Amino acid sequence: MIFHFLLLLYKGECDANLRERGMIKKIICVVSAYWFISISLVFINKWLLSDKSVSLNAPISITWFQCAVTAFLCYLTSYAALLLPSHVKFPQLNFSFKTSIEILPLSIIFVSMVCFNNLCLKYLSVSFYFLARSLTTIFNVIFTYLLLNTKTSTKALICCAVIIVGYCAGVIVEGNLGSLSWIGLVFGIASSITCALNSIYTAKCLPKVEGSVWRLTFYNNLNSLFLSIPIIGLLEYQPIKEHLFQTSAYFWFVMIISGIFGFAIGYISTLQIQVTSPLTHNVSGTAKAAAQTVLAVIIYHEIKSISWWLSNIVVLGGSAVYAAVRHVENEKKPKGSMNFNRNDNSFASVVVVGDDDDVNDAKRGLLNFVNNNNHNDEDDLYDKSRVLSSSKNSKV
Repeated sequence: MIFHFLLLLYKGECDANLRERGMIKKIICVVSAYWFISISLVFINKWLLSDKSVSLNAPISITWFQCAVTAFLCYLTSYAALLLPSHVKFPQLNFSFKTSIEILPLSIIFVSMVCFNNLCLKYLSVSFYFLARSLTTIFNVIFTYLLLNTKTSTKALICCAVIIVGYCAGVIVEGNLGSLSWIGLVFGIASSITCALNSIYTAKCLPKVEGSVWRLTFYNNLNSLFLSIPIIGLLEYQPIKEHLFQTSAYFWFVMIISGIFGFAIGYISTLQIQVTSPLTHNVSGTAKAAAQTVLAVIIYHEIKSISWWLSNIVVLGGSAVYAAVRHVENEKKPKGSMNFNRNDNSFASVVVVGDDDDVNDAKRGLLNFVNNNNHNDEDDLYDKSRVLSSSKNSKV
């Protein structure tokens, strides 16, 4: 009997070890996928927007196509959920004109954010891309106070001051190196402003779609298609007319991949929060931003001074500490303050479905992320914003 008890105990320990190992492998796979998709998306967009081999100089049209792919994939996944309900969990996307109009203010901000983001990437180097949009956190704090009358703690404000110091130093150094595009810098600031507004209006618009991020993503991208058409007709009609049919099959292949990755970044970001935590997600995003910067310097054979690297480190450090401070503050808030529809699994993984508590933990963490913009890495925030609300210093 004692032997049987010891055998059961040993078996239980083995099962626990196997589960732990399986979870570790899952976390590694998810984080690796997040890094790969996010970093790849930035370099893909950079190629599409500014490579000399691309004859089509139409950044807004490229954005339009990517939004179209995202909206189509949302609808396709929703249809797959109807056919395979036991394998795919995704909300039904029944179009409502009334809901589309209610989401319109957010969609206008979203279109502006995406356009400014792509224009920033077009005129600035990938290595400077992170720092150029690092003011997102600052504007988020400002608009949170102005629009929501919510004050930010002293610790978080100190982190913001550190970010500003690093940003200003980085701009000065980049200018001294002769590689700074002032128009790109202006687009970066505009991207940061609209990105901060996007996070605030995302939280406001979620109740209009029953708290479903994927429904919001669908409506947001669908609205963006119609909102972008007048801008394209006004600014990009001529280059499209002259060069659209001169583009190669490889160009369209990369365009489709960029759209798929734009959809995937929202899914994998949500999954990373679910298998780790909001804080770990932000730390991962910050580390990814650092890796992306280093990778860009290596790929494009750039030479940067020590002061340039120090300015980036200051911004990364300030952003990481800010994320940690806001995480601690959010943990002190009553969990019941976040109201979600427990029947909505849109925050769960599309195929790997978590249990009900895991799903709501992911929802809570992701909405905290959206509200507080802990994820300062804008390339993520922009790409996520396409899929999260169309939702990291994680930015790309």
